[in-house]
Amino acid sequence: MKNLPENNSQLWEDKYLADSLGWDLGGPTPIFSQMASDLNPGKICIVGCGRGHDAIFFAQNGFDVTAVDFAPSAIVALKSLAKSAQVKINTVEDDIFSLPLKYENTFDYMIEQTCFCAIDPTRRKDYENMAKSILKPGGQLIGLWFPLDKTMEEGGPPYATSIVEVKSIFDLGWKIVKEEFPDLSIKPRKGREKLIIFQKV
Repeated sequence: MKNLPENNSQLWEDKYLADSLGWDLGGPTPIFSQMASDLNPGKICIVGCGRGHDAIFFAQNGFDVTAVDFAPSAIVALKSLAKSAQVKINTVEDDIFSLPLKYENTFDYMIEQTCFCAIDPTRRKDYENMAKSILKPGGQLIGLWFPLDKTMEEGGPPYATSIVEVKSIFDLGWKIVKEEFPDLSIKPRKGREKLIIFQKV
């Protein structure tokens, strides 16, 4: 594995400390907010959860939430938000690739947003293996796949993501249950992200 900066939690911790978080919306993601009412509350894992606005929202709507990030400041912020909102969230300060060790066949849902594009691109198949491992049979990976308008030559993070690549990675053992360019994408991401929900089969 390459020794890329994004493989080290310090890169992300520095971004939190510098408050340079282009992915932090300051509240829950509109698409997920709308979707929460259509899902049966269950166990949900949010990878690369950041400060946890989505985690708080899902917890408020009856989900059993596990939120994962390996930047200490993100987890501290999430714990503070959870306390203020008076919701219980299982916070995990760790590398997402360690999740199968503790959470095999655990979750009904996994939320992906700006995590896949932030990891070392050579580990994308590892990401798929992690998702498949932690989801229950029939569990859903709900992904906002982003950014679709970059090339790998431009570097990252965020690294380029293509729908063709995502579908080729999430091929065996998955089926697509929904795919669309969401109307509720925030303006800077309109047309640059696509909602694809994969179900573990």
